[in-house]
Amino acid sequence: MALSKLQRRLRIKRRIRKIISGTPTKPRLSVYRSNKEIYAQLIDDVNGVTIASVSSRDKNIKATTKVEASTEVGKSIAEKALKAGVDTVAFDRNGYLYHGRVKVLADAARESGLKF
Repeated sequence: MALSKLQRRLRIKRRIRKIISGTPTKPRLSVYRSNKEIYAQLIDDVNGVTIASVSSRDKNIKATTKVEASTEVGKSIAEKALKAGVDTVAFDRNGYLYHGRVKVLADAARESGLKF
């Protein structure tokens, strides 16, 4: 029996999360992509704390397309991370393919100074 799209993504997500874990010095940059919006969080899994979060729904994100919104979110999460004293992160694509909006967000975060 074939897996649904969601079941397939969750299986990939579990496989990734076995390996990737966030620490206070190197938090996990988790990306969630819905049909309309995109969200990014810096998570310290050791203490169970979200260090910073950004969403395309935030008031300061002004974008006309979903790709532009992803770029803005990537830049914004990098700025917040650097302000919080974090320069290296573990990228968690959350089971999504590293393509399109997820890749654009990652590239924007790298350009703004995050290392991963």
